[in-house]
Amino acid sequence: MADKLLAFDTSTDTLSVAVRHGARVFAHSGVGGAQASATLIPLIRQLLADAGLALADLDAIAFGRGPGSFTGLRTACAVAQGLGFGAGVPLLPVDTLQAVAEEARHRFGAQRVVALLDARMDQVYAARYDFGAPIDAPVEAELLAPEAVAAAEDWVLAGNAFAAYGMRLPALMRHEVLPTAEALLRLAPALMAAGRAVAPADAAPLYVRDKVAQTTEERAALKAAQQQATPTP
Repeated sequence: MADKLLAFDTSTDTLSVAVRHGARVFAHSGVGGAQASATLIPLIRQLLADAGLALADLDAIAFGRGPGSFTGLRTACAVAQGLGFGAGVPLLPVDTLQAVAEEARHRFGAQRVVALLDARMDQVYAARYDFGAPIDAPVEAELLAPEAVAAAEDWVLAGNAFAAYGMRLPALMRHEVLPTAEALLRLAPALMAAGRAVAPADAAPLYVRDKVAQTTEERAALKAAQQQATPTP
């Protein structure tokens, strides 16, 4: 059973990090965005220490793979890869929209969720999750104009796109939620059982809207993560 897990999400302007050690969960959320690359690794170190775990003790490292902020996705993936390589721990890339849906299920009991994240440029990232279906059922994330989002009356909307596009989205029940590290922790055991864990070299962000090249901040985050995960002689 996967009971020693690290999870983090930097796909939005909120940074979320959590560690599970058995029944205990240690979590932190705060300002993300441009600050995430500088604060993520120190927060991971602190939460692991609080949980009494070393990186090598972990069963897996879960991270929000996207869609979301390009820089945030690449930072999360780079840090996860650096830690995974250094500690010999598998990675669990989790769709951020699935984490949004899980947060709506956990907090509000939603069972059929259209997860939405603001993609800027007058668009949203969207995906549909039915919690009556197997957890590893294929779900495709889409990049849509708000008017193009559609769902039946027994579905709900969840995410962070309502302030920007509320009047242009379907008139359904809405839950303002973000992808959280705690949601990743709740999803992780079933996703790992379904074979979704990968070697660090095989992890990659899910952009949906394409953009290329790492930024200087992202390269620095990867280097710092690799140095942090390498045991001291």
